Amino acid sequence: MSVVRPVLVLTHAPHEGPGAIARALDGVPYGVRTVLDSPEPRLPALADVSGVVVMGGPMDADDVVGHPGLAAERGLLAAAVDADVPVLGVCLGHQLLALALGARLHRRTAHEVGFAPVHLLADDPVLRGLGDVGTAPTVLHWHSDEVDLPDGATLLASTDATQVQAFRAGSALGLQFHPELDVSMLDLWLATPDMVGDLDDDEVATIRADGAKVLPDLAPAAEAVFAAFATQVRARA
Repeated sequence: MSVVRPVLVLTHAPHEGPGAIARALDGVPYGVRTVLDSPEPRLPALADVSGVVVMGGPMDADDVVGHPGLAAERGLLAAAVDADVPVLGVCLGHQLLALALGARLHRRTAHEVGFAPVHLLADDPVLRGLGDVGTAPTVLHWHSDEVDLPDGATLLASTDATQVQAFRAGSALGLQFHPELDVSMLDLWLATPDMVGDLDDDEVATIRADGAKVLPDLAPAAEAVFAAFATQVRARA
């Protein structure tokens, strides 16, 4: 009997787990690791994984002095794209992926926190689950940094504040926004001081109310996105 290779999920904060991504893997094993502050983390060989998922976090993607493990994550992401391993990067993970592919990070240039539309610009085998090209589904944004589009990558989604909201680079998909959340995960974020410290009570209340309205309707589209990623993973597993 062949052994199914697991998906490696890299996290950077306890409250920013894989959420709906893990549920979509549906039978494919996965392991969650946090190597953020390890100068020389031991990461699995790409031959031993069926995919790589990199989640969000509050730190700057280029802060390898404060968080040396980020350098290893970027190296792994670059190697995964070279090896055609399915990759999904969300928020900080999206930024780390872009940096791994040679793009630049811009700090504090694109503050977006809350639910707002994202404009879908190009077709993609995974992201198309979110909607047709030309539509603008409402999603959760939570960032203040942004990245340039890596050379050779395809721009998939954008907002007025953040040009590169999603991109495809070979086997890798980067998402600046957060389709992985459900209502209970959003409640956790809104109860986490590190997440809401810069928000006033009215902003928190608005995000909570918008989440109650938007997330149940967004869930099937998000599930379709992550199911398509899971299909890519199973093809390798």
